[in-house]
Amino acid sequence: MKLNIHSKAPNFKLPNQEGEIVELNKLKKNVILFFYPKDSTPGCTVEAISFSKYLSDFTKMNCLVFGISKDSLKKHQNFIKKSNLLVNLLSDENEKVCENYGVWVEKSMYGRKYMGIERTTFLINSKNKIINIWPKVKVTNHVEEVLEFTKNNTTS
Repeated sequence: MKLNIHSKAPNFKLPNQEGEIVELNKLKKNVILFFYPKDSTPGCTVEAISFSKYLSDFTKMNCLVFGISKDSLKKHQNFIKKSNLLVNLLSDENEKVCENYGVWVEKSMYGRKYMGIERTTFLINSKNKIINIWPKVKVTNHVEEVLEFTKNNTTS
C-alpha cells in the first residue's frame, strides 16, 4: 500500500517494550513513527539515540515518538538498556503494520534479495492525517530535519 502526505494513517495496535498496547487512534496527539530495520545495528542505533536526544523537544510540541521494527519485546528491552534510549519501541513481529505503511519491501544486499523494512519516518497529526513522509532515510541529520519540519508544521 502506498501512503501519501494527507492520507489517513492506518490504525495499529502494537505492544511497546513493556508489553503495553499502543493504538494510534487513541493517542490524539502528533505522532512520529520511525520504521527501522533492526535493533542494535549501527544505523538504527544512531537513529534511535538521536530521537531519544531530542525527545523532550518533540514532547514540547505535543508529539509522541515511536520506533517500529520486527524485533521482539525482549530485543527492544535489550536495545533500550544497551543504548540508553528514551523512545518507546513497538514490536511488529508479523510485519502487518510495516506492510500497511508500505515499508516492508524487497531489498538487495550483495546480490541477494530479501524482504525487510525500508527506513522511513512518518509525521502524523492528532487527527491521524500524514503530514510528512521521509522515505529511504539516511541517518545523518535526519532527526534534526524531522524536528525542524515538525516545529514549522504542527500545532501543539
